[in-house]
Amino acid sequence: MSTTELSYVKGESTTPLLEETIGANLENTVAAHGDRDALVDVPSGRRWTYAEFDADVNRLAKGLIGVGLEKGDRMGMWSPNCPEWTLLQYATAKAGVILVNVNPAYRTHEFDYVVEQSGMRMIGAAVEYKSSRYRDMVEQTRAKRPALERAFYIGDESWQELLAAGESVTDAQLRERSDSLAPEDPINIQYTSGTTGFPKGATLSHRNILNNGFFVGEMIHYSEQDRVCIPVPFYHCFGMVMGNLACTSHGACMVIPSPTFTPQEALTAVSQEKCTSLYGVPTMFIAELGLTDIGDVDLSTLRTGIMAGSPCPVEVMKQVIDRMNMSEVAINYGMTETSPVSTSTRTDDDLRRRTETVGRVMPHVEIQIIDPVTGERVPRGETGEFCTRGYSVMTGYWNSPDKTAEAIDEDGWMHTGDLATMDEDGYCAIVGRIKDMVIRGGENIYPREIEEFLYTHEAIADVSVVGVPDEKFGEELMAWIITALGHDPLTVQDIKEFADGKLAHYKVPRYVHCVESFPMTVTGKIRKVDMRQEAIALLGLQR
Repeated sequence: MSTTELSYVKGESTTPLLEETIGANLENTVAAHGDRDALVDVPSGRRWTYAEFDADVNRLAKGLIGVGLEKGDRMGMWSPNCPEWTLLQYATAKAGVILVNVNPAYRTHEFDYVVEQSGMRMIGAAVEYKSSRYRDMVEQTRAKRPALERAFYIGDESWQELLAAGESVTDAQLRERSDSLAPEDPINIQYTSGTTGFPKGATLSHRNILNNGFFVGEMIHYSEQDRVCIPVPFYHCFGMVMGNLACTSHGACMVIPSPTFTPQEALTAVSQEKCTSLYGVPTMFIAELGLTDIGDVDLSTLRTGIMAGSPCPVEVMKQVIDRMNMSEVAINYGMTETSPVSTSTRTDDDLRRRTETVGRVMPHVEIQIIDPVTGERVPRGETGEFCTRGYSVMTGYWNSPDKTAEAIDEDGWMHTGDLATMDEDGYCAIVGRIKDMVIRGGENIYPREIEEFLYTHEAIADVSVVGVPDEKFGEELMAWIITALGHDPLTVQDIKEFADGKLAHYKVPRYVHCVESFPMTVTGKIRKVDMRQEAIALLGLQR
């Protein structure tokens, strides 16, 4: 068998990688587009041109140096989306301080772990947001973690103290610090939401995330004319890399619609700021499409956007293109450990490829699909584990060499744990997680296939399929269903009749559970682990 028939491809490399730091790249953009909008915060009405944004970034970077943070020190940011988050992202990059992203949904126990594991010296945080009392939680942790020296709270006098500390730092001192940095230096730690055990700190360099943001923007043809609505969280790669860094590397404008996602505020921001691009995970687009007044909102300026974070239902994608004017919307696929994007659809891909695949390999990246048992590349069209190699692979898990070695093999391949196929043209489809695959009576079942089929039912707004224990077959399928507006909850019999003659009998869910919402992570990923546990209790299947 020739290698062309195996599931391997290397991305083109006609546009060179950016061999510079995030700070240097921002300064190049400022030189070219200083008077253009850089950042708009819709809730507060605050706005920055690129020249103003860079000046405030420098002021904050001087503050970091002024309070004693050295190159390689860790500083956390714990807040929902706001301008200060973005300013700190670029200030830490200029000061050589490693930014530790803290999930806004964390509570004291989780925060305490991240502080200790990362060796965090200082923290920037919101005072509070909704039910999260960030100041209280930070102070509880500081009481037992004296290594966490200082905390600065947004909108509080402590934040002003941080800025004031920079007044004694000269431009030359900031320049000296920035010039001492290298693209390969670690600059960001993101904790992956582990479904078992504690999360791991994926450590990313300037080179990792600057280039990934840049090439994400290249795939959807960003320029200084673009205005990007970013309702996805900054603490995650989707917000700070695919959002912020894609914008600043092209001179585009970052638009913050709200601290956390609401469908109405996202679309209002698009209309008000004449956004050309909108981001979201599938559940966000489903919520936006579900707004009763979506037809009254002016979305005429939209042309593109990114849907990512979890598998994108075909029907949802079609509606986003047709009803939201996003004719050039792209699907991106990746993971935090790969900065994050490994594959993307292109704007000129046909509808089938843009709805049924996660696209082709990104520039300067290699991908392969291997047999999880043998490690050999599988033929095109066959299912295996998706692996990737190149500039985008993280430097490792922070202070966790054993965990790093489990994820990245000796040849530099990152093993994602995702099951995928690659067609003859190099387009990939994600068919599930290795751990999500259901084995029923010896048959391998990929829940994604069944979910895509059930999405075509007019009464189903959203669906997620999980495996539950079964004495006879080992596992059986259970479909969790969110019913569309105006429809009655569906029964097992309804699903059987709908699937009759269309799905193999062993793929028809044995159980159906109608709910109003799914258990989700902050980034909009469905927590199937929680679903399985709840399903086992609900069905009385405890062993």
